[in-house]
Amino acid sequence: MAANTIRRGESLRDGINHKPLVSPQKTFELGFFSPGSSTHRFLGIWYGNIEDKAVVWVANRATPISDQSGVLMISNDGNLVLLDGKNITVWSSNIESSTTNNNNRVVSIHDTGNFVLSETDTDRPIWESFNHPTDTFLPQMRVRVNPQTGDNHAFVSWRSETDPSPGNYSLGVDPSGAPEIVLWEGNKTRKWRSGQWNSAIFTGIPNMSLLTNYLYGFKLSSPPDETGSVYFTYVPSDPSVLLRFKVLYNGTEEELRWNETLKKWTKFQSEPDSECDQYNRCGKFGICDMKGSNGICSCIHGYEQVSVGNWSRGCRRRTPLKCERNISVGEDEFLTLKSVKLPDFEIPEHNLVDPEDCRERCLRNCSCNAYSLVGGIGCMIWNQDLVDLQQFEAGGSSLHIRLADSEVGENRKTKIAVIVAVLVDVSGAYCGKNTDTSVVVADLTKSKETTSAFSGSVDIMIEGKAVNTSELPVFSLNAIAIATNDFCKENELGRGGFGPVYKGVLEDGREIAVKRLSGKSGQGVDEFKNEIILIAKLQHRNLVRLLGCCFEGEEKMLVYEYMPNKSLDFFLFDETKQALIDWKLRLIGYAWYLYTHGRSEELVDPKIRVTCSKREALRCIHVAMLCVQDSAAERPNMASVLLMLESDTATLAAPRQPTFTSTRRNSIDVNFALDSSQQYIVSSNEITSTVVLGR
Repeated sequence: MAANTIRRGESLRDGINHKPLVSPQKTFELGFFSPGSSTHRFLGIWYGNIEDKAVVWVANRATPISDQSGVLMISNDGNLVLLDGKNITVWSSNIESSTTNNNNRVVSIHDTGNFVLSETDTDRPIWESFNHPTDTFLPQMRVRVNPQTGDNHAFVSWRSETDPSPGNYSLGVDPSGAPEIVLWEGNKTRKWRSGQWNSAIFTGIPNMSLLTNYLYGFKLSSPPDETGSVYFTYVPSDPSVLLRFKVLYNGTEEELRWNETLKKWTKFQSEPDSECDQYNRCGKFGICDMKGSNGICSCIHGYEQVSVGNWSRGCRRRTPLKCERNISVGEDEFLTLKSVKLPDFEIPEHNLVDPEDCRERCLRNCSCNAYSLVGGIGCMIWNQDLVDLQQFEAGGSSLHIRLADSEVGENRKTKIAVIVAVLVDVSGAYCGKNTDTSVVVADLTKSKETTSAFSGSVDIMIEGKAVNTSELPVFSLNAIAIATNDFCKENELGRGGFGPVYKGVLEDGREIAVKRLSGKSGQGVDEFKNEIILIAKLQHRNLVRLLGCCFEGEEKMLVYEYMPNKSLDFFLFDETKQALIDWKLRLIGYAWYLYTHGRSEELVDPKIRVTCSKREALRCIHVAMLCVQDSAAERPNMASVLLMLESDTATLAAPRQPTFTSTRRNSIDVNFALDSSQQYIVSSNEITSTVVLGR
């Protein structure tokens, strides 16, 4: 037996005297091994002449041998077989039996890492390990994909770091649409994809064009062979460099290169590399943008969230297309998103290379939601939901989103002017030199470009008059999204009539509660700004403190200090939690009892009871009872409260007994001004139960 070859009648045996097959340049070895502390034996291929002998292929990964009795040989029918100590076949090359003489068959390990069964007189490969990969892609491998049959080669991860049996992740080329690499989890659930191949790079890996080795290495065969298959290959610019691509048991794909100086494998790239790389993180018609260290989700323009805070449900179109409305006026338009990862499940139209032809092809199909024209691919149409969109800082492609004409016009014209008094330096921005407080005018539109990175105080314009709240910080949407982990469901503290409340942690470690105004809440910009002004003036150590606000694009949010004990109704109305709060803490019910029994003065702290005015104390308690009425219509506004406290002549109404729940509808009439061209949606088709509590 030669050092790298087994012939018919020869064998490779495991055991104490086991010697692996070695390729001619000693680059690779083939033999028996046990991973980690396992006693199971596997037949595999690993690197031969370096310190870290990483395994790149395993034959019997699903059927390990329990001891060192394994034997590799060429069987009578010409197959390559692996037998255990009981002469039972645990693995086979499983090729069809040949009627010719099988005595001239030989198997050898090559310097490429390929293990090849061939015939000595023709050198024609009959079977090779490169066509049956495990978890590692090596240079000069041919990864087959057949768009006609849907057949493809898949690399399957190990089950764990020390268990070569098939794991939960696989990597391969998607046979549908333009070729792209996909990482699957379990039963073909997409976890990551590379983006479409444009004959030079994968468009979803924006830095690929900057890497010369990347750009040189990958090739796609063309035209297809006689079976309809095409092949991806990778040939590095420097063949002496040892490198490998591997799908790991934890669901990541890595390119590893051997560093001869450090004597170890170094990671050259890894996917998925960020939160936005996770497949379809923001749902259908949502787009993920890496800002800071977190991925921020938003709906593409013209779309709105299906369920606020739940990005798995994605977004929905706000205004129907012309063809969906059956009208003859107002042609649909296209809004261009630049530097994006193109959506999945495209329909290639390779024969269309003119931008106008591609646009018209989309317009003629009412199901078409977007199109893109990419060099090396041609025209691509998306008739399904747009999924797995990602915004890049640079690179990527341009995607043309189909929208109703009113949506495109709105994107051009709608702006909300906000005057911001910046309290911190903004790098690269000119803020004026002649005043102590620099002023910046920011346009907050619905487009992506309207993210602000500053925080400061704000002068709010209401009905043409500026109302200063100079002590109230303004947080950027990016800062709030990072603090709340992109408004994830796990951080939601509760939900009321005006929208959800999320827990978050600022960069300085402070815990916050973010009240995010729902787009369907009915609270407008003026109400939101008035709430900011009012609460900012009511700062007290015994009140929940307003830390700041955020109004950016369509987002309006209030940032409060976080209350770790949650709200009072958490204890009052949950039978399992009632024991956690004793009756001394149920202040409203206790106060009402003392009030109705003429003992209100007992509510006054004994330390000040002697010095305080009993008349003023009783009046404050009376006003407080009015402020916690169940119906909001029966509670006095702040102007009335001030009048009641400042004037001895003001008549105070008799309060009703608080019940902690609202038993009748608000008596305030709400009028909606509808015109013939606009329909107001006043419900998001979700059930919300709101408990009205005293402020």
